[in-house]
Amino acid sequence: MEAQAGKPFTASVACTSTRNGDGTFQLAAASFEELAENLTSRLTIAAIMANAGELTMLHACGVAHPTTGAVVALVAKSGTGKTTAASVLARTYGYVTDETVAIAWDGSVVPYPKPLSVKQGAGGPKRQASPDEFGLQPAPALPYIQSIVLLNRVQGDWPVAPVLERVPLADAVLALVPESSSQAEVVDPLQSLCRLIESVGGAWQVTYSESADLPSALGSLFRLQPAAQTQWAPAAATTVQQARIPAGCIRRTTPQDAVSIAGDLLVMLDNQVVRLSGIGPAVWDACANPARLDGIATYVGSVHGKPKGYREAVAGAVGQLVAKSVLECGPE
Repeated sequence: MEAQAGKPFTASVACTSTRNGDGTFQLAAASFEELAENLTSRLTIAAIMANAGELTMLHACGVAHPTTGAVVALVAKSGTGKTTAASVLARTYGYVTDETVAIAWDGSVVPYPKPLSVKQGAGGPKRQASPDEFGLQPAPALPYIQSIVLLNRVQGDWPVAPVLERVPLADAVLALVPESSSQAEVVDPLQSLCRLIESVGGAWQVTYSESADLPSALGSLFRLQPAAQTQWAPAAATTVQQARIPAGCIRRTTPQDAVSIAGDLLVMLDNQVVRLSGIGPAVWDACANPARLDGIATYVGSVHGKPKGYREAVAGAVGQLVAKSVLECGPE
């Protein structure tokens, strides 16, 4: 494809979506490489928007066992190793995606085998490379999620032998929510994520330095994992809230979701998740309905005891949760 002298490279793309309707968008760039990168990015965003609220979409590369269809999703921030991991692992396993692993409610995975976005140098656009260029295998029919792994790539003068370890559930949820797309639009977003993690036997983290070590380090995760014991419970029971909070009272805001995990409480507000530990969950419970600070302190004291200065500690915790919008105050 060649641009006319003095004119940019352009593309016109028509999209059809049952969720957002049909539409067309235009792109222009100074080079074909820049146009290809922009086009890949816009198509990915359009696909995510079309499935928002319907699928759990993790920022991950995905590879699938060629016979069983079992998918391992390797979750990481942009620029920290997803594409490189996919280019290595998918020479043996089926290439599902290097960008977004989309998981349906039944555990099935929707392949998104986009071109691999390869860095070319500082400041330049990423080159969009065909999976065939790397000799990647196609995704098998009917892929399904088998394991979820957080990538932790360590860079240094000396290579690090890969270490695979389990991630506690609360830590896994906190790590996955910011590395997901539109999770807040899923029904019961935290509960659904807990169910997903539980269904695959818990989440893992692999610490490594060389991508060539990943096939041997992750081989066991393509096999069925022992079922994880339930470690969580929903904690976002709805209450009938008054239109106004009485003067001098405090109550919890209405979250999108909340779950209790091993004594801690995770509360989702929009796309942000706040972790309540220590006396935090008791403060949350005390504020199910409007309550004054003295009443909150009395309740927390009944749960955690009343050491010297506990009322001041409760007041400090309330202030922090108000600042994070977990609690809200009535007029002075």
